[in-house]
Amino acid sequence: MVPPESPVRRPEDLAGVPVGVGYRSGSHFAALQALEAVLPADKISLSFQGPPNERLDALLERQVPAGTMWAVPLYIAEALGFRKVLDATFMIGFLVSGTGVSKADIEKYLAALRRAQMKIDLRPKAYKHYHLRAVPEKYRDQVDVRAFGTGERIVFLPYTREVFASTRQWAQSRNLFPDLPPSLASYDEAVLA
Repeated sequence: MVPPESPVRRPEDLAGVPVGVGYRSGSHFAALQALEAVLPADKISLSFQGPPNERLDALLERQVPAGTMWAVPLYIAEALGFRKVLDATFMIGFLVSGTGVSKADIEKYLAALRRAQMKIDLRPKAYKHYHLRAVPEKYRDQVDVRAFGTGERIVFLPYTREVFASTRQWAQSRNLFPDLPPSLASYDEAVLA
């Protein structure tokens, strides 16, 4: 996203432009992947701005010339006239750690999320008012959540060995986690099947 007055109009115009992202977050990796598709690596410039609402503030206050946004921060920026120049997407997993959580409880939780996603898909307008909870107080009188999209969407797909290996190779080839040991968890150790 860029401010309305920005000269950036096309993805290629982002060459050398600092793009606000969260450090080692979905916005960091999604922005990097999206920018790699349109720019050579030496023309990609990321600026670490913190979590979503801090990135939104930095963009709206023109502390960064561009920022990666989605869900409520994206909708707020759009409502205030900011423009999307390049789309990015991301995939997340669910982290389950420690003891005391049974596989049956995890399945119940995921089943509830599936039901909720289906209800949102079928009747999105019935749930848009919940976005207001995520809109920072300072922006509430400037936006109308009825114009917002449905937000991040949960897609229940298996995280395959191939996707795991590809993601690991992508991150390692960019040295995104230089402080991690070379022997990381295997697919069987990392993924609850």
